[in-house]
Amino acid sequence: QLQSKILILTVCAAGIGGTFQYGYNISIINAPTSYIQTFMNETWLERTGVPLESNVILLLWSFTVSAYPLGGLAGAVVAGPMAIALGRKMSLLLNNVFVIIAAVLSGFSRMAKSFEMIMLSRFFTGVNAGVSMNIQPMYLAESAPKKLRGAVALTSASFTALGLVLGQVVGLRELLGGEESWPFLLASNVVPALIQLTALPWFPESPRYLLIDRGDKESCISALQKLRGNRDLSVELEEMLAEQAAVKGQRAKNPWELFQNPALRWQLMSIIVLSSAMQLCGNDSMYFYAAYVFQEAGIPRDKIPYVVIGTGSCELIASVTCNMVIDYAGRRPLLLGGYIFMAGWAIVFMVALSQQTQLSWMPYLSMACVFAYILSFGIGPAGVTGVLPTEVFDQMSRPAAYMICGSLLWFNLFLVGTAFPFIVKSLAHFCYVPFLVVCICTAFYVGFFLPETKGKSFLEISEEFKKRNFKAQTHAVFYKGPEEIKSTML
Repeated sequence: QLQSKILILTVCAAGIGGTFQYGYNISIINAPTSYIQTFMNETWLERTGVPLESNVILLLWSFTVSAYPLGGLAGAVVAGPMAIALGRKMSLLLNNVFVIIAAVLSGFSRMAKSFEMIMLSRFFTGVNAGVSMNIQPMYLAESAPKKLRGAVALTSASFTALGLVLGQVVGLRELLGGEESWPFLLASNVVPALIQLTALPWFPESPRYLLIDRGDKESCISALQKLRGNRDLSVELEEMLAEQAAVKGQRAKNPWELFQNPALRWQLMSIIVLSSAMQLCGNDSMYFYAAYVFQEAGIPRDKIPYVVIGTGSCELIASVTCNMVIDYAGRRPLLLGGYIFMAGWAIVFMVALSQQTQLSWMPYLSMACVFAYILSFGIGPAGVTGVLPTEVFDQMSRPAAYMICGSLLWFNLFLVGTAFPFIVKSLAHFCYVPFLVVCICTAFYVGFFLPETKGKSFLEISEEFKKRNFKAQTHAVFYKGPEEIKSTML
């Protein structure tokens, strides 16, 4: 079974320097919060002789935190052109340069007495995460055989969750989360980058990219042989050649061209709804709430970081489970189930928060809700959302679709991060109402409008969407011509 070994190793080599970094860098910044704020104050005091006011420190800290999603947004925008010009694998390799720059900046920030270096380092870390969140699922889904496509592309979510957990573990006081060692903690993201730089060059480029974008049939066959071993490749090659013929004469599209093309209306609508919902469903805010909820449940303050690791592990277990069942259960049931359960838990969570002081067992219920919410998110939305753009767009539209997806993801992460403290302030116990609305609306959309893509070839999926996009016009006879032309020309 050498070929499946090569595929598994390709997945690991892409994941460790890819979406693993996204999860890891989100969680390592939490442990040294107070130390970095103290460092900002001391540095300012040394420079000017005047200490910073507490609200200015808070403002500087929020700049530091929001530099990450802003970098992610920049990364998502450059990911498309990178994937087209350099190829999927080369883009992932080059992407490590951003992390190496970031690690140098944050590692030497204390020595240089500059907190601005930390802000810059977070921006570059964000760029790296933005690029990998877009290119890794694309690279893996294009390299995987049809019946394993969901599971292979979904590993992106498992690596994100693994990064989250490892970040929480490394950030413990006993390891790198202490006052002396925080620059090393922030620079530790260079390790996965170096692992990827040594491992990934040994594995093949995406066969689809080689054939359809580059027109290099020989390299495509040799990449397929590496990934599939001695299996009969004729059926898979035939499918790829059919896809190549369908997009012949086209160039890779720009994001705005997707909006102008009526043949892509439903695909675009689907990824916009799902990418936005992924950040607006309140899962990340659960992590924000976790420490408070655990404290209310009577867990000693110094033990809370260990319990928080449990929440990250929850997401990891859920996404690995999702990995195993996605190609049996299909995409729709996982998304639908995930959002319906999250809506249910959000209601229970708000009731539990409002009764926190009245009933002695309520804190435990809200604690259970935190875990249940994160599990429901991990089992469906967390992973399936990243797989869909690869499946519902053709080779020429795919990079642009990921640019739109990624930009929405990072913009909404920034939005929720900025707005959530104000939502909590104004809505108190009912702060989950906006998230509840998002979950219910998304579940409706998935239930009524999203077709199943399990086990279908990319061409079959486009045909199914074409029927939806032109449903209204197929009755009008005069529209038949342009519809046929659209499929070959545009």
